[in-house]
Amino acid sequence: MITLRSAHVSVDGPDDPDVVWERYAAPDLWPTWAPQITAVDYPLPRIAPGVGGTVHGLAGVRVKFTITQVDEPRRLWTWRVRIGPLRMHLDHTVSAGPRGGTTTELTVDGPPVLVHAYALASTIALRRLVGFSNG
Repeated sequence: MITLRSAHVSVDGPDDPDVVWERYAAPDLWPTWAPQITAVDYPLPRIAPGVGGTVHGLAGVRVKFTITQVDEPRRLWTWRVRIGPLRMHLDHTVSAGPRGGTTTELTVDGPPVLVHAYALASTIALRRLVGFSNG
């Protein structure tokens, strides 16, 4: 049996929350800010509940996913990802930052080895998402 674990990542940055949300909402843009993503196969221009796709990562890794919830006015979305028999659940939010700009938060639930690896990679990606181009 695989024990589930959680990680929480929060990143502040200078870009406007509406701009940051648009970078999340359009899967074609994910490779522009997430260096671990090389391409995304997704049938729609924007994320939508119940719609799935494939993220292509480094070294030929392919990750199947399904968007489970999208709340555009509140700028939040969730998805489930599958890597072989392993599963993770990810919750994302975008909000106005405490000193302007944006705060984005991510909570990841899944097998400990994946959760910890993803939390590290996501910190770099989320810094780019909110406007820090140097990661």
